[in-house]
Amino acid sequence: MKRKKEKNLKPSLREKKRYLLLEKVEDKEKVEKAILDYIGILGYGKAGIKWVGNILAVNREEVDKIKAALLLAGIEVKKVSGTLKNLSI
Repeated sequence: MKRKKEKNLKPSLREKKRYLLLEKVEDKEKVEKAILDYIGILGYGKAGIKWVGNILAVNREEVDKIKAALLLAGIEVKKVSGTLKNLSI
């Protein structure tokens, strides 16, 4: 049985991500809990958070809220970038 080829989204409809390089992430659950405590479940869903190794990928519109949540939890954001390559880790 052949699978239908999935259509790709137009570039204007894709989620635009920003990548946050965090200072010393020992526990990813601590980071996620800090975000949930500050912006809640709905905000967490809007942010579209994904982990890429020790880098946090977040929707462009929600970067400021995520940075504020992390700052309140004592987690420092070293750098924000539009591409993984520009983080130069």
